Amino acid sequence: MTRIELFLGFLKLGAIGFGGVGPLTRQIVVEERRWLDDSEFAALLGLCQALPGANTCNFALVLGDRFCGPSGGFCALVGLLAAPLVFLLVIASFFAAFAHHPDVRAALAGAASAAAGLALGTALKMLKNVSRTPAVLGLAAAVFAAVALARLPLPLVLGVLAPASYLLGRGRS
Repeated sequence: MTRIELFLGFLKLGAIGFGGVGPLTRQIVVEERRWLDDSEFAALLGLCQALPGANTCNFALVLGDRFCGPSGGFCALVGLLAAPLVFLLVIASFFAAFAHHPDVRAALAGAASAAAGLALGTALKMLKNVSRTPAVLGLAAAVFAAVALARLPLPLVLGVLAPASYLLGRGRS
C-alpha cells in the first residue's frame, strides 16, 4: 500500500461519510481495499476508540502509520479531512454572503432545533436501559443542573461527577 492509496481511500471516506462513518470505514478498509481483515479491523478500531479524539481520525493515523510510517498516517488523516474541510469552507462562504437573509436564519434555527431533538431523542433512548434508582436519577439530575442550568464547563462537571458515577456503579455490582 502506498501513501497515495491511503490518501485516496480516506479521501473517499471523508467525502461520502456524513454523520457516523464507522460502517463506511469498515466497508472501505476491509471489503473494498482489503487493507485489513475483520479481526484486524475490530482490534484496531477498538484501540482507536480507547484513545482520546475522534475515532475515525485516530483510525486513519494508526492505519496509515502501520503501513507507511508517520507520513502514511499524515496522508491518511489529510485524506480523511480534506473533503469535509472543502465542503465546510464552501458552506461558510455561502453563509457569510447570505447570513443576514431571514430565510437563512430560519433554516438555521430549524436545523438547530432538529439537532437538539435528535440529541434529546438519543438521550431518552439511552435512559431506557439505565437503572432508575434514586441515586442514579439524582446523579443524572445533578449533571443536567450543572451543565444545562448552571452552565458549568463540561470538563469540570465530568471531573467531579464521573468519579461519583463510577463509585455508584461499583457499589451496585
